[in-house]
Amino acid sequence: MKKIAIILSSLFLTITMQAQDRTQPKPGPSPKINIKKPETFSLPNGLKVLVVEDHKLPRVSYSLTIDNAPYAEGNKKGVSELTSSLLGNGSTKTPKDKFNEEIDFLGANINFYASGASANGLSKYSKRILELMAEGALMPNFTQEEFDKDRDKLIEGLKTQEKSVSAAANRVQDVLAYGKNHPSGEYLSEETINNVSLADVKNNYRTYFVPENAYLVVVGDVKPKEIKKMVESLFGSWVKATAPRLTYSNPKNVQYTQINFVDMPNAVQSEIALVNTVSLKYSDPDYFPVIVANQVYGGDFNSYLNMNLREAHGWTYGARSYVGNDKYGDSKFAASTQVRNTVTDSAVVEALKELKKIRTEKVDETVLKNVKAGYIGRFVMQVEKPATVARYALNIQTEGLPADFYENYIKNINAVTPEDIMRVANKYMLADNLRIIVVGKATDVLPGLEKLKIPIFYFDKYGAPTEKPAMKKAAPAGVTAKSVIENYIKAIGGEKAVMAVKTVSITGSATIPQAPAPIKMMIKKDNKGRSLLVISMDGMGELNRQVVTEKGGYSSAQGQRKEMTAEEFAEEKETAATFDELVLINNPNLVLDGIEPMNGTDAYVIKNGKTTLYYDVKSGLKLSESKLEEQGDKKMTVTTAYSDYKDVKGVKIPHAITINQGFELNFIMSDVKVNEGVTDADFK
Repeated sequence: MKKIAIILSSLFLTITMQAQDRTQPKPGPSPKINIKKPETFSLPNGLKVLVVEDHKLPRVSYSLTIDNAPYAEGNKKGVSELTSSLLGNGSTKTPKDKFNEEIDFLGANINFYASGASANGLSKYSKRILELMAEGALMPNFTQEEFDKDRDKLIEGLKTQEKSVSAAANRVQDVLAYGKNHPSGEYLSEETINNVSLADVKNNYRTYFVPENAYLVVVGDVKPKEIKKMVESLFGSWVKATAPRLTYSNPKNVQYTQINFVDMPNAVQSEIALVNTVSLKYSDPDYFPVIVANQVYGGDFNSYLNMNLREAHGWTYGARSYVGNDKYGDSKFAASTQVRNTVTDSAVVEALKELKKIRTEKVDETVLKNVKAGYIGRFVMQVEKPATVARYALNIQTEGLPADFYENYIKNINAVTPEDIMRVANKYMLADNLRIIVVGKATDVLPGLEKLKIPIFYFDKYGAPTEKPAMKKAAPAGVTAKSVIENYIKAIGGEKAVMAVKTVSITGSATIPQAPAPIKMMIKKDNKGRSLLVISMDGMGELNRQVVTEKGGYSSAQGQRKEMTAEEFAEEKETAATFDELVLINNPNLVLDGIEPMNGTDAYVIKNGKTTLYYDVKSGLKLSESKLEEQGDKKMTVTTAYSDYKDVKGVKIPHAITINQGFELNFIMSDVKVNEGVTDADFK
């Protein structure tokens, strides 16, 4: 089953990345933008209402935004998340089930947040949709039962991300850039969520869900006069109040460029981010030059960064950058990518090289023209969407922008010069005060990073300073690769119990982001060296089948059968048994490569060609295995982690298998059988 990760990788990429590499059209003449101006009015309680009349489609959208200043939640981080999840669970007037049933009956979408609400649907139901949105927002039904369920769900979601390298990278990036006590730098934890009570949620709602800084934007097939009557009736009773305005010190960039390293021993690739804070607003003269400069460096598919790391070197599926803006304080410039461990240091060098280029060399006029055309094209496509119209109308109000800001948007983009780009790149993309945040496997990554002669500081996965991570150490005298394998067989039940296993049948499933249904995996193996792997998905049927017998093997997908090559078959036969180790124990090529830290424990490292195996020093159980896979000129490391070992008829078998090659697939085994459920017909 060596190719399982490649099969799953292909499926994942097919589902999630189909439209990533479309050819950019050649620039044409810039279109004229005509965004309808809203009719506005205010209620005595402070609510501002903006109505954009548009009768092209019989639809209406409502967007309620409470534009409060950010606030830190401290040791009760999670109160706003829980407020958001509890809003919309019916109201004090209508029970939850009846409330949701009516929304479904209307074919509407209504969502609630700690900072507002949104709704859309057919305009013939516009009044009732707004009534339901107002009811859910202004008459929330906060109950202990719903609070307990949502709190437990929030904690469970955190636990699923505990070993996620990307989640750790995003968290650490914000903690280091802003500080953990800043609204943009604090993070959720099980402890802070458990500190939150239902009373805290109610207090958060009373304090911040107030109308003084609230804006209701209405876009669609409506009449402003009718909307005004409805809004006055539904929102007029909203009690006038102003949320507290808290201030925080602006975050400081580091005094000199440095690497901030986080050790994640389970990482199969490194998360790299170049980060510095910036002070930028929509109304700033630099706003448009910064947008274009970012597109040139890393915001566009054809950017310096992506063309280098992805197209020229094939190290990543994508490299991107962005520059944020925030009227309340500092935002950040960040460029990020994910690369395999062995090229982490090289990717850092190349990212810095491209940063130096945009700061010291004028961008080519043709490149600049194409970047502008691509950005403008996407801008024009968004303008027709009601959500975009609502957002633009809101931005003009809340950011203090001129009424023709978006009509002149394209003109301002086109006015950016190569000189402008070099100037703002030096101002907002810092070379001497930059954090290079790397989250990866220390034993693979640190030796290369240390050669760059850039100061390195170490942090844990929550952004707290820590010591340099432990590196590989020698195994005790007398321990060999064979003895580690023997200890594993003993740990899962002993030689007698393991040899008594004639067949193994395992069925499990995992969720793929953006996929229509969970992906299912079935594995069957016997002690004759035969194996079966089937990947399927509800609604799509069988996606891939792989069969290995004593004499050969094949794979089939979409009705196309492909016989294994002699090399592929030989590779599969290396572990052709009910348990891989029954074959590995006799492999003379195994090499014990010391001990490495892994997920809080020490693991023996065994090399077997392109495959590396990790066994817990204490328990003897296999923790994971990684393999360098090659597809054309692309190389990737695929790691398979094993956990939740459970006894099945005298032998321990992992019931959780996580496959990781940059994205994670967490398979939970629902059915594990020993000496049953396998027949000769399975291997046909």
